[in-house]
Amino acid sequence: MDSPRSSLATFSDAYAHAACGLLTTRTDGTIVRVNATFCRWSGYSADELLDNRRVQDLLTVGGKVFHQTHWAPLLEIQRSVAEVKLDIRHRDGRKVPMLINAARYRHGEFDYDDFAFIVVTDRHKYEQELLVARHRAEAALEAQKAAEEALRAADRRKDEFLATLAHEIRNPLAPLRTVIEVFRRKQFSDPQVIWSRGVLERQVGQIARLVEDLMEVSRIAEGKLEIRAHPVDLRAVIRDASETSKALIDASSHKLTVNVPEEPVMLTADATRLSQVIQNLLNNAAKYTAAGGSIWLDLYAEGDYAVVKVRDNGLGISAEHLASVFQIFAQLSPGLPHAQGGLGIGLSLVQALVERHGGTVEVQSAGTGFGSEFTVRLPFHGPFAPDEQREMPPPVEPSRRQRILIIDDNEDAVTSLAMLLEMDGHTTRAASDGTSGLSAIDEFLPETVILDIGLPGMNGYEVASRLVSRAGRSSLTLIALTGWAKQQDRESALSAGFDFYLTKPVDYDHLVAILDRRT
Repeated sequence: MDSPRSSLATFSDAYAHAACGLLTTRTDGTIVRVNATFCRWSGYSADELLDNRRVQDLLTVGGKVFHQTHWAPLLEIQRSVAEVKLDIRHRDGRKVPMLINAARYRHGEFDYDDFAFIVVTDRHKYEQELLVARHRAEAALEAQKAAEEALRAADRRKDEFLATLAHEIRNPLAPLRTVIEVFRRKQFSDPQVIWSRGVLERQVGQIARLVEDLMEVSRIAEGKLEIRAHPVDLRAVIRDASETSKALIDASSHKLTVNVPEEPVMLTADATRLSQVIQNLLNNAAKYTAAGGSIWLDLYAEGDYAVVKVRDNGLGISAEHLASVFQIFAQLSPGLPHAQGGLGIGLSLVQALVERHGGTVEVQSAGTGFGSEFTVRLPFHGPFAPDEQREMPPPVEPSRRQRILIIDDNEDAVTSLAMLLEMDGHTTRAASDGTSGLSAIDEFLPETVILDIGLPGMNGYEVASRLVSRAGRSSLTLIALTGWAKQQDRESALSAGFDFYLTKPVDYDHLVAILDRRT
């Protein structure tokens, strides 16, 4: 199969070497596009014609009179002229008889005229050339359609690859995150063990953030990014984002200075998305600042906008790179030896999320070695109306202990999650596939089932559908816990009968909040 690039090249070649001469003009006749065939017939190069001559300048005296009295008025009135025979003056002075077709069309705010020229020798040859030209035009159109479809197919494959990559990374992350949560509940006195636990927690969190950033970029490109807007105090968002980025900042011994006003700074926005924006800016500053550096985070009001400014005294950005820092997968080569991981998508995500909120983000730097400054402006009256629906109500008092069945073919994921749940007083049982899971439900009589989707044999959707059809289903809470995170996966799970949909690695506090709702 031809690539999109080769198909588009075929289309361009078909225009340039069509059997008829093709050119496009403004309504005053100024030539703005011409193909190689017309240049060959007229003796002029494209550079001599484009924006330098009008089509009427190439006509004989009689042709110019006809153009003024008939041709131009007809184009103005009926927007087309068919099979007009006129002589074109060749560059060497000789006359070249041609049959001309013209049509006027609108592009944006302006009108343009398209012309097709055929050298007139005899009628039969003219008809043959016209037929060849038509076939080539049709072939070029088909090539263009094929190229567009190839681009769409490539985009679909990209989305499928990202979703599969995220799933494969999430699966091993799930038991790691759960084991770290187990370690957090244990008391250790050995400083090296405590330090090692912190390293694991930071690095697993970093991997999880990279996966989420990849998926967010894909959702934005598809126009499927979900925004949950409600009144938020930007000071609280900054406080939460700073706390989340604290581990990375502390790991490099940076000093973070946060300045926020005493009075609330209220916006109607998605607090989670804005927290992502600030985290990415802080993480970017931490990664591109040498150990022991300084980072400043300021919040203040400026007219109708709330302004968030993140500054550092790190590597800085050269003038030639300033324009590209927000491009996806952009990495500044002078900073690569110092960067602590990253795919070059964080700042692209920042720009997309800020613009989604009706705001802007800018970067300034005096050059390499002089630090960087990112300024986010968010309108107080942005594009969103408050959304009163919240994903999860505030946690209530801890629920009574439950019987919980975990169905997952990843033994490490099952064992670590069961260990953590049992530390909280729950009783657990495990199954590694859908068939044994259904049998365990009949024997164990769980109140909650935590179920993976990608099971061998009978998948999680089928298990959920069978449970929905059973009597007494209302007393059972069914939670999907999976590495698949696309919106269509979530919708399929809820349609199959799941009550909740969580992605790996699980946010244990979120899981606890769901279990608390069982009371």
